[in-house]
Amino acid sequence: MSLRAYQQAATRAEPPRDVEYRLFGQVTRALIAASEAPATDYATRIDALDWNRRLWSTLALDCSSEGNQLPPQVRASIISLSLWVGRQSSLVMRGEDDFEALIDINRTMMQALSQKPEAPAAA
Repeated sequence: MSLRAYQQAATRAEPPRDVEYRLFGQVTRALIAASEAPATDYATRIDALDWNRRLWSTLALDCSSEGNQLPPQVRASIISLSLWVGRQSSLVMRGEDDFEALIDINRTMMQALSQKPEAPAAA
């Protein structure tokens, strides 16, 4: 089985929350590796920051779409976080801050995604 076929099968079998959790895990590991890389390893640092920024931009775009079923307050919070991630990433790229805040926010998202949604109360 090719890698692409495996990825498509895995995507169909995994609930969206699990896919998002896994993706956040991969991006967060890349941020951690970048934070531990030498300051002169620009490629590793920029690649991780760019991947994280693209993840958050994708989430914001999804939250702004009409068909998104998350509550409006949650959607607004994710969009706000995405904007913050963009600004924070720029600070880190310029060497004006470190990776820790970005890693922490991703870990917080992973923690939220790992919690099972509450079942609707019985009538």
